[in-house]
Amino acid sequence: MRRLAILTVVASLIGITTAAIWTQQSEEGFVPLFNGKDLTGWHVMGSPSWKVENGVLVCTGEGGGWLRSDKQYENFVLRLEFRISKGGNSGIFIRSALEGNPAFTGMEVQILDDHGRTPSPHTTGSIYDAVAPKKNMSKPAGEWNFVEIICSGPWVVVAMNGEEIVRTNMDEHPKLKERLRKGYIGLQNHGNRVEFRNIRIKELR
Repeated sequence: MRRLAILTVVASLIGITTAAIWTQQSEEGFVPLFNGKDLTGWHVMGSPSWKVENGVLVCTGEGGGWLRSDKQYENFVLRLEFRISKGGNSGIFIRSALEGNPAFTGMEVQILDDHGRTPSPHTTGSIYDAVAPKKNMSKPAGEWNFVEIICSGPWVVVAMNGEEIVRTNMDEHPKLKERLRKGYIGLQNHGNRVEFRNIRIKELR
């Protein structure tokens, strides 16, 4: 049922019926952003603290900066899994610019070791400093989390571990209405170890 709820979100945003999606394989149309072998398709911004270990993209946490996609994206569904270290902090950047703070030129979906913490605009799954998640769906440090981020025009939806937690219209949000609508996908180096895998994207019309 949770998976069906997420598919309903996608349907409402891109204008097709839930039934049409439900009859297709859930990964149809997705392409990998991470090949599981090296950093092909990505560009390091800041400290060279990114490597691949056993098919997992790892930020070792030295220095700072971020890892960005080579390509810019506008309307899309992004899916990935992440695992944060104890006490760790990171984030997923969407529609971010090369210059300036990617969390605020575009948006940042927060990643934090905060299992069980009361939701706020700074907890896991939030649009950082702007939109709090309905629930804190993060798992304890060291466990894998699945996140799906949908950007379609002004609409941004975040689902985590099978449940929708954020849905917002940028045009109606004072902190988001001036943000970019097209930019880079990025992963944050906040000085802590964080791991990512199964990163894939589906562009929407």
